[in-house]
Parts: sequence; C-alpha cells; structure tokens
Amino acid sequence: MKPVVVLLSYLIGSIPFGYFIVRIRGGGDVRETGSGGIGATNVSRSAGKAAGIVTLILDAAKGAIAVLIATWLSEAWVVAAAAIAVVVGHIFPVWLGFRGGKGVATAVGVFLVFAPFSLLCAGIVFVAIVSVTRYVSLASLSAAGSIPLFLWLQRLFIQPAVDIEAPLTAALVIALLVIFAHRRNIARLVNGTEPKFS
Repeated sequence: MKPVVVLLSYLIGSIPFGYFIVRIRGGGDVRETGSGGIGATNVSRSAGKAAGIVTLILDAAKGAIAVLIATWLSEAWVVAAAAIAVVVGHIFPVWLGFRGGKGVATAVGVFLVFAPFSLLCAGIVFVAIVSVTRYVSLASLSAAGSIPLFLWLQRLFIQPAVDIEAPLTAALVIALLVIFAHRRNIARLVNGTEPKFS
C-alpha cells in the first residue's frame, strides 16, 4: 500500500495542467516560451494572468491532494515520501518526457496541508521579495529555502513536543528540488538577464 501511495503521488504531480491550459488556448507548447516551465508564471506570460491563476490553483491542488491521500495511512514518513513524490512528478512528469515545471505551486499545496504555519511565513518572504525585486524566481527560491528554517523554528519555539523529523526531511528535499529546477533562473539572475514580473 505504501509504495502505491507514493507512486500515485508522483502520477498526480505529473498532471501538466499548465501545459494543457496553454494548448487549449492555442498557445502551443508552453515549454518553448519564456522560462520553459509549465507553471503559473510562465503560463501567465504565454496565455494571460487568468490562465496563470488557474494553473497556480490546480498545481497547488495536486500537492494538497497527494498529501491528504497519504495522511490516511497516518505514518509521517509515508506522508513525507508522498510530498516529495508529488513535487518530483511536477518537475519531471512522465507524460511530458520528464520536462515539467519548477515545483513551487505544487510545494505550496503540499505545505498547506503539511506545514501551514511555515508556509504562511514563507509566503511573507515571497511577497516581500517580489515586491522589492519583481523577480518571481528569486522569491520562489527564497521561500522554498526558508520553509525548513521556519519548521525548525516552529519546533524550537512554538511546538517543542512535535516530532518534525519527517516533515523537515521532506521540506529540505523539496527545497533542493525547487533550487535544482530553477538552475537556469539562477544563472540568469547572476548574469542580470532574468525577466522581471510585470
């Protein structure tokens, strides 16, 4: 049952909503435009902000659904594995030749169920950085990287009796996945060629 839940999480994550939305709107292959991702930011550039918002909601729903299914087994490490698998599915979808998105929205859905307080704090980080720099990629990287820190601080100061080993491991792995998926964005940020969000 446990491997089935993890595989199901990967397959849920692999559903390329952004790709389908841009195709339906006649925009071609979204991976061939902008940043090359299938997530909300690149969909917005290709098919408009409304399409981007729909993509954001659907991609986040993937993460939330996968974690909710895994929580029925009431085992922290199964939930952690499912959380990682659904993000892996979004970044490396089997249906698109393992060329997917950056995993940010799916991770939002994961942590909405998995660690809502840490997600709220990371959301503040995201909004602050976008407001100041207009770089969504930089804000996404900073938010993803901050979630493990906020989980640890929550355990240290707010819920000292809570065991966070499994969710902290998942948060660290997901942060590394998001950073890897943004490797081209990081190069453009360093070179000063990363497009700003308007």
